[in-house]
Amino acid sequence: MYSSTFIFAKGQWDDEFYRLDEEIAKAAKSTPGYLGEESWENTSTGLVSNVYYWKSLEALQALMSHPTHLQAKSKQANWLAGYQVVISQVLRTYGDSKLTGLLPTASAA
Repeated sequence: MYSSTFIFAKGQWDDEFYRLDEEIAKAAKSTPGYLGEESWENTSTGLVSNVYYWKSLEALQALMSHPTHLQAKSKQANWLAGYQVVISQVLRTYGDSKLTGLLPTASAA
């Protein structure tokens, strides 16, 4: 399993941003190998973190090469005050099973 974490500082968002953001979310969810996502905002720093989970690196790369994602990436400077992407391989997940709706707690290996 892989995760892609998109960390960014908000800039000025317009209608085009919201349209592309919605299209990318739909594209991600319809990509075979998409497992889920989480979003977090740090109110003290203003940073936002979107974490997507993928069954394989190929599934993640399918979204990265999607035309809508490429279009948004080319225009990111219009809407963001900085960003960083972290791609990680998930070695395992675990927990006490009290949280529902998250990724299954099982070894990815």
